[in-house]
Amino acid sequence: MRIICIIPARLGSYRFMQKPFADICGKPMIEHVYKRASMSKMLDEVYVATPNQEIIDVVEGFGGKAIMTTDDVRRASDRVAQAALKVDDADIIVNLQGDEPLVFPEMIEMAIQPLIDDPTISSVNLARKAAYDEAVNIHEVKVVFDPNHDAIVFSREPIPSKFMGDKVIPYYIQGGVFPFTRESLQDYARLESTPLEIIESVDMLRFIENRRKIRIVETEYETYSVDIPSDVDKVVRVMEKDPLKDLY
Repeated sequence: MRIICIIPARLGSYRFMQKPFADICGKPMIEHVYKRASMSKMLDEVYVATPNQEIIDVVEGFGGKAIMTTDDVRRASDRVAQAALKVDDADIIVNLQGDEPLVFPEMIEMAIQPLIDDPTISSVNLARKAAYDEAVNIHEVKVVFDPNHDAIVFSREPIPSKFMGDKVIPYYIQGGVFPFTRESLQDYARLESTPLEIIESVDMLRFIENRRKIRIVETEYETYSVDIPSDVDKVVRVMEKDPLKDLY
């Protein structure tokens, strides 16, 4: 089985225009994501998918591989699907978000395994427990799942609701690692964008609204994405003590 990772990245995000180039401990964020993914023993290749020549130049400058995509795709997963068509013989494609500079290779591997074990799954998402104070952040996507750990719904709002009082409620924040089979990734790209996907701006809701199965894997890795410029300082503080950063 051939497994690859494709990291979608672009310039011009309304929340952070130059996000892939954010300086984190002396390296652009996209380099951290790429090199940490490359540490996974389960991955045969790692690529960056982007519509921007500037990103391709940076990736190739640090020795990485990049695939040019068009600038008219709907979601990051659509960009990954477009790039995957240019790569032969990949059985599983991991969409690793380009704003996850603290990702651990073990996170990628734990997300891949259920897709190998269960052919009825269309995608796997990681999720970590979070307190309510973190769950209220609209930049973090929350997920609710059933007893079989299959996703029920994703939202930028804190779900489940606290309207019944101050009960201790487990909140789960979606991680930025989304493996697909080659077939399920192209299935995703063929589907039309769905109402909740558009409202929430969450890729996985397209699968939910089309009754595809997304398996949720709980992880204890406490990593942080970079959604807005103010997130960089928080990530830098964590990265300075990170056990992997001196290995690449």
